[in-house]
Amino acid sequence: MVQRNQRGQLTLQHQTVSAKNAPEFADGLDETDFELIALTDQIQQDAVIKEFWSKKTTPADFFLKIYDPEKGDKGLQEAICTYVQDRMGQILERLQGKQVFIMGKDGEPTWREMGVAPERASVLFHFRRNEDSTHYFPTIQYQGQKLEFQYKNAVIVCEQPAWLLLGDTLHNFHNDVDGKKIKPFLNKKFIVIPRQVEDSYFQRFVAPLVESFDVHARGFDIRSERYVARPQLTFSDAPGATVVAAPAPRAVAPARRGSPVAAHTATAEATVSEHIHFDLSFRYGDHTVHTAHNKRVCVKLEKKEDNYIFHRLIRNLDREQEIISELRDRALEVKGGRAVLEKATAFRWLHHHADELARLGFTVQQGPTSGKDYFIGAVTVQVGITETNDWFDVHGTVCFGEFEVPFIKLRPYILNKRHEFRLPNGQIAIIPEEWFTQYLELFAFSEEHQHALTLRKHHLALVSDLQNGNLATVVMSRKLEKLREFEAVEDRPLPPSFRGELRPYQKAGYNWLHFVQDYQFGGCLADDMGLGKTVQTLAMLLQRKESGAAQGAASLLVMPTSLVYNWMAEAFKFTPTLRLLIYTGTYRDKNVEQFADYDVVLTSYGIVRLDADLLRTYKFDYVILDESQAIKNPGSTTSQAVRGLHSRHRLILTGTPVENSTMDLWSQMSFINPGLLGTQAFFRKEFLKPIEKGKDEAKTRRLHTLIKPFILRRHKAQVARELPDKIENLSYCPMTEEQQQCYEETKSFYRNKILQSIEEHGTASTQFMLLQGLTKLRQIANHPRMADEEYAHESGKLREVVRMIKSVVSEGHKVLVFSQFVKHLDIVRASLDERQLAYAYLDGNTRDRHKEVARFQESDELRVFLISLKAGGVGLNLTAADYVFILDPWWNPAVEAQAVDRAHRIGQQRTVFTYKFITQNTVEEKILALQNKKIQLVTDLITTDEAIIKSLTKEDIEELLG
Repeated sequence: MVQRNQRGQLTLQHQTVSAKNAPEFADGLDETDFELIALTDQIQQDAVIKEFWSKKTTPADFFLKIYDPEKGDKGLQEAICTYVQDRMGQILERLQGKQVFIMGKDGEPTWREMGVAPERASVLFHFRRNEDSTHYFPTIQYQGQKLEFQYKNAVIVCEQPAWLLLGDTLHNFHNDVDGKKIKPFLNKKFIVIPRQVEDSYFQRFVAPLVESFDVHARGFDIRSERYVARPQLTFSDAPGATVVAAPAPRAVAPARRGSPVAAHTATAEATVSEHIHFDLSFRYGDHTVHTAHNKRVCVKLEKKEDNYIFHRLIRNLDREQEIISELRDRALEVKGGRAVLEKATAFRWLHHHADELARLGFTVQQGPTSGKDYFIGAVTVQVGITETNDWFDVHGTVCFGEFEVPFIKLRPYILNKRHEFRLPNGQIAIIPEEWFTQYLELFAFSEEHQHALTLRKHHLALVSDLQNGNLATVVMSRKLEKLREFEAVEDRPLPPSFRGELRPYQKAGYNWLHFVQDYQFGGCLADDMGLGKTVQTLAMLLQRKESGAAQGAASLLVMPTSLVYNWMAEAFKFTPTLRLLIYTGTYRDKNVEQFADYDVVLTSYGIVRLDADLLRTYKFDYVILDESQAIKNPGSTTSQAVRGLHSRHRLILTGTPVENSTMDLWSQMSFINPGLLGTQAFFRKEFLKPIEKGKDEAKTRRLHTLIKPFILRRHKAQVARELPDKIENLSYCPMTEEQQQCYEETKSFYRNKILQSIEEHGTASTQFMLLQGLTKLRQIANHPRMADEEYAHESGKLREVVRMIKSVVSEGHKVLVFSQFVKHLDIVRASLDERQLAYAYLDGNTRDRHKEVARFQESDELRVFLISLKAGGVGLNLTAADYVFILDPWWNPAVEAQAVDRAHRIGQQRTVFTYKFITQNTVEEKILALQNKKIQLVTDLITTDEAIIKSLTKEDIEELLG
């Protein structure tokens, strides 16, 4: 710190000043002084070390190592130099008007005063070319006079920008002259450039000099030229010379292995081939100027014979900026003269903007560093789709400039998302990105036959989409044209021998089955459980028989074993003229020739799996799958077996087309309309993953569009007005082999004892034994474990009850499940627990009945309520449920009616479906028959089991135990 003493002399204070203590001297300092102090702080040794080195060190260690002549870090030296020079320049700029001194060698701070020249000087660079060499030297002019600076002990105080101390005056220069260009001439008249190196010297040194400074030349020409700026876009799949922004000082040191900088570089190199690099340049006359060049003047060197011409091109920077803006408006962001786009996007951009680029005067060309020779001409496609008897023929041509390629050749490229297509001349054409969306389904759903593409008729919606999007021209029959415009399904008369009536919505379903049949489509009837899928299907099959459309071929109905008897019962009731063959059981006649004598063959999924090879040899009229979710797993043996069957038509029936996964839908749709949703792999990639993982609404809508024409789905709520208040159904359940054996043994035991007792003592004395025996048989009909805790096998009724509970729940309904036996409810509970199905529960031991009722009524998630008949017969209001399952029907219908009324009471706004589960060939079925025989007795008079038992004759008892 220097200050004036009382005599006005400058004296040295033994105190240093820095930004920390500068405010103490505020009276003698102005704003510029504070800036100067801050800048000088930044070039102190400690400040430099802190900026460039994170480890602890001393100035001596740091600078001696960094500036070691042999081992020194050149990159770091350069960065430190740039850092210090920049701040030196800022300090010198602020010295104007200040007292400035040179410090003496003895440390005297005010040894010699100097001033700062009020104006900038200018440098003129001279070149004299003669036969042997070229002489190069600068002259300096200040205020119109030549400034003699050579051999005058002048000093370059700062190099970038140049500051020259000449005598006692500091000079700086116009055009930010680099001090290194003046320094060699402080003690030298000129530099000699020998003829043998002048080529490279003129190119590397003189040309940049001519760009930025005033140059006077003798022996070669410097021409200032103006031209119209013509834009040029050069593209390459290799980056070429990359323009890199100057890094922050800390990052100047070479990137160590594993550092973020190194990682970024490696990533850039790895992805280079997947991107296209655009370089923007401008043609000025015959010369190309890259926009990364940031100076208003660009110099191009030309050598003609023995003469050099420096073309000093005056750029039109406004025009260049306009062009950059035009590209930005068209989504190409050029920075530092370069833009990078992903390859497919880049060529889509080129094709899309080709005409506009031509209008703006662009030349588009491929760079010499490009790894491949790309085609950038016009790309067009024409696709035609023509209906034939059995399918659509797809034909088309793709034009890459003069080359015509059959459309089918693109199939593997589109399906596998490969963008590069090699043309006959070896060039690489990039398939337009939008084609991968527009034609993906066409290629995925079509089939290749003898180098031609075909689409099945059920892809009509896709064909229409292509036509509506102007992506294909379509020729089709009037029949299919009519289908595209259809508004309502045609009404069809019921077959004359059909017994009964169809409700309006059932009649609509019957009509719809004919509609898909007429167009040779497979169909999915997906009505809620209880709406009559069976009767609609039987009516259609009867019509096929009576109209002769079946042409003598039987139809195959495949279902879970438990449903065979139900189908048989429904057929006897509504379509008794249909000839049925029950093709099940171990002793079935494995002979397809017998099918000719029947209209409908009823069988199970298990039998189809076992007899797949045999059944494949017969061509059915219809193959119909009931509860078709049985084939939801496309890889299962069952799925493969039914897909291999041959038929004119295919139909599936299900209340739950999707149980667990979207793949359930693919499997079932692929059965009725093969190829509708493409291959399994395609469907998984394009629909299942986006829908299930990505919640992609657009994909969901697209999938719905594709399948909509082939699915008829009615929920109970949609047809509520057409339904009566209550609908009762019987569900017949076959016993398992183990269950049947257990039942027969118990029946024989009680039959012999009871009939012997009747013979000896009459019916009155056998009532208790009869009640005991019937109860035991009823328990075994439900589940043998109720009578024998050691029983380890399955029950046919439990299997069917659980299947139907799952079906009702998956359709969004609530169900009350009643049983007279708490033991039976326990078994059902265990089965639901195993399948993680939630339920409410109520029996005589339940303490808080109302809490359990409220839980079921109010929770949407809780869809099953297990109730014992005795506990739930009265006082419950369960209007949330619209299905009632009676697990073990018994004599007294009044008890069952009370159970049904838990759901069907005031406040219930939906039809209530009741299902009674009857085990085939057991006492349950026989009691039902007796009920029908003595209907008056069991409905009007009898209220207790004992009264019923008393009314039974010997013949009735023999019938029950027969």
